[in-house]
Amino acid sequence: MSRNFDPVKLSVLANAFDGVVREMTSGLLRSARSSVINTARDFSCAVLTADNQLLAAAEGVPVHVFGAGPLGEDMVALHHDIREGDAFLHNDPYLGNSHAADHVILVPIFIEGRHLFTAVTKAHQADCGNSLPTTFFATARDVYEEGALIFPCVRIQRDYTDLDDIIRMCRARIRVPDQWYGDYLASVGASRIAERRVQELADKFGADTLVEFVDAWFDYSERLAVSAIEKLPEYVMTGSSTHDPFPGTGPDGVPLQATISVKPQEGRVTIDLRDNPDNLPNGLNLTRATATGAALAGILAGLPESLPSNAGTFRRVEVLLRDGCAVGVPKHPYSCSSGTTNLADRVVNIVQAAFAGIEDGYGTAEGAAGQAPAKSVISGIDERNGNAYVNQILVGGVGGPATPYVDGWPTYQRPVCGALLYHDSVEVDEQRYPILVHERVLIADSGGAGRQRGGLGTRVTIEARDDGLTLTYGLEGKFNPPQGVRGGANGSVPEAWVETPDGTRREIPVVGRFDMARGERVVSIAPGGGGYGDPLQRDVDAVLDDLREGRITPASARDDYGVVVSGDVVDEAATTAARQAGTKTAT
Repeated sequence: MSRNFDPVKLSVLANAFDGVVREMTSGLLRSARSSVINTARDFSCAVLTADNQLLAAAEGVPVHVFGAGPLGEDMVALHHDIREGDAFLHNDPYLGNSHAADHVILVPIFIEGRHLFTAVTKAHQADCGNSLPTTFFATARDVYEEGALIFPCVRIQRDYTDLDDIIRMCRARIRVPDQWYGDYLASVGASRIAERRVQELADKFGADTLVEFVDAWFDYSERLAVSAIEKLPEYVMTGSSTHDPFPGTGPDGVPLQATISVKPQEGRVTIDLRDNPDNLPNGLNLTRATATGAALAGILAGLPESLPSNAGTFRRVEVLLRDGCAVGVPKHPYSCSSGTTNLADRVVNIVQAAFAGIEDGYGTAEGAAGQAPAKSVISGIDERNGNAYVNQILVGGVGGPATPYVDGWPTYQRPVCGALLYHDSVEVDEQRYPILVHERVLIADSGGAGRQRGGLGTRVTIEARDDGLTLTYGLEGKFNPPQGVRGGANGSVPEAWVETPDGTRREIPVVGRFDMARGERVVSIAPGGGGYGDPLQRDVDAVLDDLREGRITPASARDDYGVVVSGDVVDEAATTAARQAGTKTAT
């Protein structure tokens, strides 16, 4: 039946639902209170079907939305009296959510008395009630030490009215209650936008037409996925990586792997994440949602085709997880406080880099990750007004992975986000918090050399203007930097240190909390992304442009790329000789 659905109407409705999600996104971005949402855009919106399949996500962050279906499953399983006007608050990582800091608002959308869709907003909170003022408690030994308020899909509105019991619980426990409540209202408002707009679509096209559209759209997306997979060779590849040592991991870090099986005749890809360590006594453990989302993000990055991000496409990808696994389904009470970042970033990198092993044109290099101080959670009491503050700042990015066709982005932020998060405004952050940002610059030679170069890392210097400013952060990739593929070089490693007013340089821990005194400066060095392909095959003009713009140094142009520049002009004879000599050496 779905193949007979009018293709013009299919396109109209697909774009209409996409437009609904984009309107949700715009509303939340413009009305949220905390800068991690209204400036850095660390949130996502989506629409699910009545049977809890991802229908539309527009520019949703992959780790937020690719595994969003279980959120709707929880709502339906836990509440048997759902009706129009309800809204639910969900942040339980042991059910279908990502981690406790991501507060989800679920609004069931009723049409003609039938629950046909669910609106989803997921927003990373500035504070979620953790025992320490951070939403990434990577060193928490269990959920009790983590301390977050956890809501296992509880009703927070009935008949479009707040249930004050839940609101008061949040206000009593969250360090910035007014800020949280503003973000909550913005999230509810965004979900209500979807409710109104989808009901308007039903008024225009009819409820039955929308139901038929869902089947047709998923079937069409599935056919696109099959077409992309059928072009691949039959292949079994095992990618591996190692997360740096953290508290609770042991001295060698966390070895990770994923086995990807490509079956073109069946039009199917399987990602097996079961052969990974058991749950760890820290906050790095993934959840069902984040492990699934990271694997799917790696697949979509690895394929050259652009596929719809919906359940129809995902029908052709199977992600195998194991209970009690650090990269799988967590067992209570292991903490998942950093379940959207560290190991999830590694899973994305493993999968997308493994696809590069098929042949040139597939996969990408590894993107940089980590939570350097320029991306830390800052907290304290602002002496200017006596108010408490806690929020994640994003004033420095990491280098993105090079692909077969383009260089890595310097504003990548991290693999699980797909370059969808924004950088903070330095001036806005300086107004809101007692900090002064002295520099934010790209670092020459930090991107892995390659035919396509890895994205550059960033150096940011931040000064504390008050005593008692606390940074909570975690460097990752210092021992296991982002890998290049197909002959591309690795990205650079992260660093961090503090400079005192008298000029003394003091090293700070790789992960943890650091209390800054007035006048101290933290220097945050974010890593660069890996390169793709042989650097000696990079277009000479691209190398010259990088040199002119300060992205690489003359030494790198000569030694890594075999391009000899005299003044501002390429010495063609010397370059040809250098590249021929480099090729022979590599051979």
